[in-house]
Amino acid sequence: MKIQILGIHFRKDGPQLPDQLLEAGLVVVPSGPGLANDLIESPAYREALRNADWVIPDSGLMVLAWNALHFWRPERHIQRYSGLRLLREVLPREDVRSPAASFWIMPSLEDRDRNVQWLISNGHHALTEEDCYLAPVYRPDEHGRVEDPNILALIEERRPKVIFVNVGGGVQEQLGWYLRSKLSYRPAILCTGAAIAFLSGGQASIPSWADRYLLGWMMRILSDPNRYGARYGKALRLIPALLRYRDRCPVAVNTRQARDS
Repeated sequence: MKIQILGIHFRKDGPQLPDQLLEAGLVVVPSGPGLANDLIESPAYREALRNADWVIPDSGLMVLAWNALHFWRPERHIQRYSGLRLLREVLPREDVRSPAASFWIMPSLEDRDRNVQWLISNGHHALTEEDCYLAPVYRPDEHGRVEDPNILALIEERRPKVIFVNVGGGVQEQLGWYLRSKLSYRPAILCTGAAIAFLSGGQASIPSWADRYLLGWMMRILSDPNRYGARYGKALRLIPALLRYRDRCPVAVNTRQARDS
């Protein structure tokens, strides 16, 4: 069950994902700012979203605007399913908690220590530092893509069932697609970004009710206005993009118009 928005095929059956986790492949949860900016400006980001097995509609702004545009066509409506909710529903699973089942790509040593401590205290007793990888500061290659042969070799050796990619949006989707396309087997690759930090205390705490009522963005801005105010302000570009392109890819439309002019 998919619906095309801005040239990307979003899954309408997100709540069913936890039950299909081990067969899910690459799961991406693009944010509003990512869709408003990276989708248009970064070919590698766009490639990652187009090739993902599951694209989850995490952006509340996108969901609200899309459903408003199709107010009289409820069959075209889409339900938000956040990365935070996905993580909350996946983490209690026994097949994720078992020894060596999961592998975590962490953005820093501080994040790793805090997240591992939280995970262990919440039932992941078998998790160790060896189940984690400290991501470097990724720089796109000459083709604008993110690659990491070191982590590729490590995952091939360990062969976890589930890989959690917790680096920043815009990068994590590209890294996830790199792993999905290069690994010799097919684990679940969940690009849930900062969601683990909401749970472990690394970022603003977002209660389930705030996530359900699309208030996560406000909680983040209140916790750090200087950091997140401008970021979410840029996400407003998503509204005119949806008004103009709707289900079409912005870059494809602009390229065709330039060729025809």
